Amino acid sequence: MTGHMPDSFDYLDAAHEMAHTGHPVLARLLAEEAAALTTDTDEAARILRHFPAPASLRLKDC
Repeated sequence: MTGHMPDSFDYLDAAHEMAHTGHPVLARLLAEEAAALTTDTDEAARILRHFPAPASLRLKDC
């Protein structure tokens, strides 16, 4: 869709996809974007708990 700006649901959907395909670092980054766009602080915290920060942030682990 032309001009569509991703919202928290788009980022969260992508985070789940990355997690399920073995890309935890990318999943965490997408989850952080989803949480940043969420106005409910409890929901933002829940999102980040669901996608814990991986032990490694090396590019080869993405």
